[in-house]
Amino acid sequence: MRILFKAFALMASLAATTVSWPAAAQQVPVRIGVIPVIGAAPVFVANGEGWLKEAGLAPAFTTFESGPNMIQALASGTIDVYVAGIAPLAVARTKGIDVRVVAATAIEEMVFVAAPKLAPYFAGAPSKAEAFKQFKAKEGRPARLATQPPGSVPNTTLQHWLWQVAKADKADVEIVAMGIDATQQALLAGAVDGASIREPALTIVQGRNPKIALIATGAEMFPDQPGTVVAVYGKFADANPAAVEGLVLALVRATDLLKSDPAKAAGPVEAALGKGITDVATIQKALSSPAAKFVTDPRTIIEATKAMQAYQVSIGTLDKEAPTDGLFDTKPFDKVKKP
Repeated sequence: MRILFKAFALMASLAATTVSWPAAAQQVPVRIGVIPVIGAAPVFVANGEGWLKEAGLAPAFTTFESGPNMIQALASGTIDVYVAGIAPLAVARTKGIDVRVVAATAIEEMVFVAAPKLAPYFAGAPSKAEAFKQFKAKEGRPARLATQPPGSVPNTTLQHWLWQVAKADKADVEIVAMGIDATQQALLAGAVDGASIREPALTIVQGRNPKIALIATGAEMFPDQPGTVVAVYGKFADANPAAVEGLVLALVRATDLLKSDPAKAAGPVEAALGKGITDVATIQKALSSPAAKFVTDPRTIIEATKAMQAYQVSIGTLDKEAPTDGLFDTKPFDKVKKP
């Protein structure tokens, strides 16, 4: 009798852990576009732990080099879910593309690092603007700084830091747009003098060359900087509301694991990002980096997104600010997180 009671108790316990998953009659195919950065870790963990499948989703991943490139795929119907920076989504909505942010994944991801030739100037100069000025005077050219294309979060945060925070003279720097992998390679090869990068690139480049210096954190570059988000194409969201709720719930679970047990979370993230380039130990270190701040509630980044949009308008990468009421859809998060 006692054994039978324990069996019923176990069944009840299992039921309690699965009842919150939205009902799914069959696996819903979902095409996910993703930028290969630590900020996207929640979706990698959710997939690696089997939580996307458990939520009734059959994911297929495609990797992109930047958010603006991914927007083209979203507009053409090639992907259903966008996992990248918030900035290109504002541009997309002004062009009539129905895309909705249903979850955040990370904030203050972007940092600025200086290559060995530029780094010493920051150590001795009275200000960061003066460091760039002294570099140009000594080297006879402006500092070449790598980042992603205009309209992306990396590009926007770099410009904000240069012109609004550091107050650098535009004649003292040259911004060079390139992909994520190319940025990392150029930095290590000394082909650029600095770059705005995210994890795991920060941990990787400093591990390979300790003379590459962290000059500005994400909070310094753009306070409460909205980072990677999860957005869903409107047509997919309307047709599959339970799937979207399942996706958000899986992300909530993944974020909890990233915060509570980064060692366990590192495995799925390394499987997605490593590709023979790095190892689990490096990924685990990146997950614990000051540049890895994981969140899920989309409300966390609404005000910062408004500020970023306003700045994009001021530098000409966004025609006008998009209403955040249309950009953010908090209903799936509220539903899975209700008491």
